Amino acid sequence: MSKVRVAVIGCGSISKYRHVPEYAAHDNVELVAFVDPIIERAEHFANLHGGKAFADYETMLAEIKPDAVSVCTPNALHASMSITAANAGAHVLVEKPMAVTDEEAEAMIEAAKKNGVHLMVGHNQRFMPPHVKAKQVLKSGILGKVLTFRTSFGHPGPDAWSIDGAESWFFRKPEAIMGAMGDLGVHKSDLIRWMLDDEVSEVAGFVATLDKKDTEVDDNATCLLRMKSGAIGTLVASWTYYKGEDNSTILWCENGVMKIGTHHDDQVIVELRNGTIEKHKVGAISTNDKQETSGVVNAFLESILTNTTPAVSGEDGRASLKVILCAFESQATGKFISVN
Repeated sequence: MSKVRVAVIGCGSISKYRHVPEYAAHDNVELVAFVDPIIERAEHFANLHGGKAFADYETMLAEIKPDAVSVCTPNALHASMSITAANAGAHVLVEKPMAVTDEEAEAMIEAAKKNGVHLMVGHNQRFMPPHVKAKQVLKSGILGKVLTFRTSFGHPGPDAWSIDGAESWFFRKPEAIMGAMGDLGVHKSDLIRWMLDDEVSEVAGFVATLDKKDTEVDDNATCLLRMKSGAIGTLVASWTYYKGEDNSTILWCENGVMKIGTHHDDQVIVELRNGTIEKHKVGAISTNDKQETSGVVNAFLESILTNTTPAVSGEDGRASLKVILCAFESQATGKFISVN
């Protein structure tokens, strides 16, 4: 195909800052439709980029028949919209978390397979330059085996990010289902699986609402993870880092330590037991305050244009989601939960 005809479903902040501008910047894309129940938001993007505005995604799919869609809607809608789009013959890029249950994630994967379309999940952490560099360092073997780790993602919360501020769907449990863990924690479970080329085998989690008022969704979580390799570590997700965003990971290994995203100039620092220190300036991790290209849209389009498996497949999204769901189960039961 000469150009991929793309529709964006959901016209909030993630579309405004990531999906729409990244599609618009790609030579092989034609933006053909925008969907939002608040039709003015869809019309805004249609006026900027062409295409047609819709209030209903099913009407859009039937009329426009796009080649691909981005699903950028509340968490509870991800599965149904993705499955409907796949059944309409469209490739699907869905925001994280890809679903709110493992059964939904499985159904999404099956729908994509049945219809011969690609399903990709928007886990952008894999594409951030410091994380790419860190994986290269691990692959080189210089640090040896990862023994323990800490990976953290925190910011002041969706009230400072969402187009609707404190009135955002992020805080409404029927639409969000989960809070900071679905927003940030699932990014870190995906990152640690990918970076270590390993799977989480066991989870213990403290998941709580500590400070956000008038919401039933979690605003903080601290989890203990055991990997199949035997490595153990912590995963932290927070919507109450009011004095600065943190998206850092530290890996303590046999031969030294690697610090990722802990220093604003040297984004990857490798300190070896023999006294050697390597500092790498590779570019920043995107933050809410300073947006960088996510890499997700380009990777999704690459999979369509080359007919290859997406960089973050539905199976990847499902495995990363399972870790988060197990953390909620651990909080509810007070037990360690096996991920299987």
